[in-house]
Amino acid sequence: MKIVLSFIFIFSASNSFGASKKYFENKLHYRTVFGQCPGKAVGRLTLTLIKEFEKNKSLLDIKKKIVRDKLEEKYYLSSYKIKYNPLDKMLKFGFDCPKPLMKVQIYKKDGEEYYTAILVDNGKLFDPTYEVLMRAEKKITKSLPHMAIPADLLSTNIHRKITSLLNELGDNFVNKVSEVIINENKELTIIMSVGRKPSSAFLGKEEWDEKIVKLEEIITYMSKKKTIPAIINLTNAKKIVVKFSDKI
Repeated sequence: MKIVLSFIFIFSASNSFGASKKYFENKLHYRTVFGQCPGKAVGRLTLTLIKEFEKNKSLLDIKKKIVRDKLEEKYYLSSYKIKYNPLDKMLKFGFDCPKPLMKVQIYKKDGEEYYTAILVDNGKLFDPTYEVLMRAEKKITKSLPHMAIPADLLSTNIHRKITSLLNELGDNFVNKVSEVIINENKELTIIMSVGRKPSSAFLGKEEWDEKIVKLEEIITYMSKKKTIPAIINLTNAKKIVVKFSDKI
């Protein structure tokens, strides 16, 4: 009786091992690189795309779903790559998300706030939820500078021009920017905090690329001299007017 039971046990274990081996051989594996994206949100996206892939084992189906359901916008993606290796049944996801640059207050002609958004380093405006998700995972630890812009100017993509200007400057300068204001006449004002003291720069409505380089040079020089330019008038690029204030 003992011999028979032993034989039955061995036979059952053998069948179980074979079934398990077959299961793991056919099981889909996946690997995800989150980049600068909020992990929890993009983790949910990964699972959604895996389910879509498992239907027909088609990368094209994944692409169609991303486009159809506008998943790039929904999950704040700046780029993504998806690869599948049929030999080891490995599905690889690579995601990245843009860096938040500013909190944006978009206002109407009467000055009333229209809505708020987050300006990111590719020039797009994201829902404020993006900042919440990034802070929850400590991908943002510092306060973001503010930008105010009339709603009527959004169609001109002037906010993308501001993004381009900031991206060309060094972090040492950008970290001093506390507020950017664009008025109805498309005139640009940048307010900085230098040694915790405010400094306002008026750049007018033209030649921003040239003027902001000069502004960076002025701020760098004045910081070394331990003085604060309270007002920097750059509306005329050929005639710069600087009003000094207290020591840093």
